[in-house]
Amino acid sequence: MFAIAGLRTVFLARTVEKAMAGRARAEQLAKGKLAAHAIGVGSYDDLAMVVGEADLVFEAVAEDLETKRRVLALVDDAMGPETIVATGSSGLSIAALCADRSDHFRRQFLGMHLFNPPTIIVGCELIPQSETAGDALDAARELLEDTLGRIVIECADTPAFAGNRIGFKVLNEVAQLAEEHGVAYMDQLVGTHTGRALPPLATIDLVGWDVHRAIVDNLWTTTCDEAHDAFRLPPYMARGIAAGHLGRKTRDKGGFFRVDGKGADAVHHVLDPSTGGYHVLAEVTRPLPPIVEHMKNAIRSGDHSDAFGELCRADGKEARLLRGIMLGYISYALGRVGEVVAESRDVDRIMGFGFNWAPPSLLVDVIGAPYAIELLSQANLAVPPVLVDAASTGRRLFDDPSIDSTRFFVAA
Repeated sequence: MFAIAGLRTVFLARTVEKAMAGRARAEQLAKGKLAAHAIGVGSYDDLAMVVGEADLVFEAVAEDLETKRRVLALVDDAMGPETIVATGSSGLSIAALCADRSDHFRRQFLGMHLFNPPTIIVGCELIPQSETAGDALDAARELLEDTLGRIVIECADTPAFAGNRIGFKVLNEVAQLAEEHGVAYMDQLVGTHTGRALPPLATIDLVGWDVHRAIVDNLWTTTCDEAHDAFRLPPYMARGIAAGHLGRKTRDKGGFFRVDGKGADAVHHVLDPSTGGYHVLAEVTRPLPPIVEHMKNAIRSGDHSDAFGELCRADGKEARLLRGIMLGYISYALGRVGEVVAESRDVDRIMGFGFNWAPPSLLVDVIGAPYAIELLSQANLAVPPVLVDAASTGRRLFDDPSIDSTRFFVAA
């Protein structure tokens, strides 16, 4: 991302060989947008020289507090007077990462959470800690927005910030429900018609089960809110991780889904959470529930209000199950306003451009704020103050004319 924008970029790793492997991966992600060897490489032996000349140091080592702190200590010793230091952590405490560092380091240190792959996903969270200097924060924002074309959301230094806290609450909740209802059924029920680029369990396979576990375990340990139980990793996933099932990165073992063979001969399998075994997907796929059929047909005709209106009115276990997931997303996401972000627009932008999910405020407007409040109350879910305000004033909650709202709904 930095090199594509024309910035002089150097990758440092424990060894030059590891840095070269990282450069090769970056060149692959760039898909021809980088000249050969546009990115320099080096080892930690070169750290003092490279960091001393850098305007920005972006730390992206393993998502482990002590590992990051050891590397940041080296950066502290080498950084120049104007160097900004950013961690790419997806959810660790920014304050804890810079504890015991120099006063100068803490003034220049912040979180810069990019969403993968950053060559495609433009949402970005900027996370200052209590000692981050205003000019360092402003310079980082200017770089991200003006030079790198990011959509930047400033977040408080809270566990997993905004996007991952909200997104992984939903992902893990669906993983929990899959133990009772089945993997294929849950991804069919909570598919692209609900306002997401990829069904939830397929998303976890893409992210990696190990990464998913690191995020939800962190949230389980460090948060205690109304969604705490939703961050408990399902035991069947813990067993799968121990056996090496990590999703797409372990093609031979799979995750929720596994593909054997290639091309026309490929056979798709789906996990049975109760046994840890796999079934041929085509043999266990059920007919689409009526509510899914209705929503897809309405979306194909461009009538999103009808799609979600029917979901809100429909009876039956499928509709109740899906309605609970969607209402939980609205309640939890908008409930983070004032705690993690300043405005509902911030939540909307990070979910829309970080996760490629329909922003919660957009769903409220499609349903209607007064009706959404009624449904949340019936479901014993918290009604966020921003939703009450929208209902009392009659204003639309989703207010971003730059976003084409139809892009979030696909009847695949």
